Amino acid sequence: MAGDTAPPPAITVSGSATIASDYRFRGVSQSDREMAVQGGITIAHNSGFYIGTWASNLAGWGTFGGANMELDLIGGYKAELAENATLDVGLTWYMYPGGADKTDFAEPYAKLTGTAGPATLTAGVAYAPKQQAIGKWYNTGADAAAGVYNDPGDKDDNLYLWGDGALAVTGTPFTAKAHVGHSWGQDGLGPNATAVAPTGEYWDWSLGADATWKNLTFNVSYIDTDISAREATYLRPSFSKGQDGSGNIAGSTFVVSLTAAF
Repeated sequence: MAGDTAPPPAITVSGSATIASDYRFRGVSQSDREMAVQGGITIAHNSGFYIGTWASNLAGWGTFGGANMELDLIGGYKAELAENATLDVGLTWYMYPGGADKTDFAEPYAKLTGTAGPATLTAGVAYAPKQQAIGKWYNTGADAAAGVYNDPGDKDDNLYLWGDGALAVTGTPFTAKAHVGHSWGQDGLGPNATAVAPTGEYWDWSLGADATWKNLTFNVSYIDTDISAREATYLRPSFSKGQDGSGNIAGSTFVVSLTAAF
């Protein structure tokens, strides 16, 4: 008798753990240009629905109190449009456990991914509707550092568009990667200096490469934004609260990371 092939499981669980030289969110450091430890887990159903969570330590621009960490709750639906095209829609809820009130916010997203041979291209959009967490509560970074609200309760929204590209080098463990993104909306710092686009409108981009061995991936990336040093000065007093305050947290840098997938 022919052997039976077991059907794929209805539910799969996957995850990863990362150590990185910096935590850059859309080009801006969230860890004061210092190391970050990150991890996430996703539970997916074969219908296409999934839920997950991801977390990282933070630094000053992110001195939310409590655990001083970002915890993202994620839910969405992934549909295969064709053999080489996938649509992914969902929502990310950004949380800061034990931190100040009104810093959590929601951001729906959609992304379309296509593959052609060794190349993968992704186009994405994320829109955070008007919320207090991404309003402009402070006129200056110094006000934020001092905890002086200039416009408490202000609400703003934010739109982020991005594109990612990856090209696997056939016969090697290497994959070249590129990213470009643009933010419009929030122009300032929200409660406890939360911000998605602290200067209102800016570009971020990166170029890098992965080297993969079994379940380990080593990445080196050059990351930059068009936020000027003068604009970054607005962020620094709050961002570096209790720290040295040196350096441009939105300036160019190389980030290295090691990720273990399971």
